[in-house]
Amino acid sequence: MREIVVASANSGKLREIKESFKGMDIQVLSLKDFPTLPPVEEDGRTFRANALKKARAVAQQTGRLTIADDSGLEVDYLQGKPGVHSARFAGEEASDADNNRKLLGLLKGIPPSQRGAAFRCVIAIADPTGKESWVEGECKGVIGEHARGTQGFGYDPLFIIPELGKTLAELPLEEKNRISHRGKALAALKEVLRDLLGLS
Repeated sequence: MREIVVASANSGKLREIKESFKGMDIQVLSLKDFPTLPPVEEDGRTFRANALKKARAVAQQTGRLTIADDSGLEVDYLQGKPGVHSARFAGEEASDADNNRKLLGLLKGIPPSQRGAAFRCVIAIADPTGKESWVEGECKGVIGEHARGTQGFGYDPLFIIPELGKTLAELPLEEKNRISHRGKALAALKEVLRDLLGLS
């Protein structure tokens, strides 16, 4: 079984990644398994820059193949914000609820036709020798006027998939993984890992 470090301690992300890797000969480790590692400052201007920086740093520090994602929400009405600042939209120590509250406040009174948005995810892969690559995924939707659902995290309770009439937080994990930005990026990542690790 091959070990892969996921450069995250976010339990929601880890659950989705482990679900995606089911049936593959991979053992997923996370930053929780390396509590003494210093944090990597996410100061890039793009999702790809942040993902690659995290993957490189953790691969070097752990000596293991590492994947790192950076993802976020881009809202049309806000000219692409919060973007790379999605996790700290309402401040450095902001909770999901804080970020959602700020977003709803900024969109108060804005009609559904102007509430279009996209979730984007870039997943970088790096090994200790310096080899690296990346994949990405996108999911388009509309920001709702109030939170719905309990299955997701982050902005999931506000992000409506128009063709389903449901938010990402109202979907079972298996269905969310099939259509979400991270799910699409993970599907592409699995193909890269199969080639990289020689997995069937």
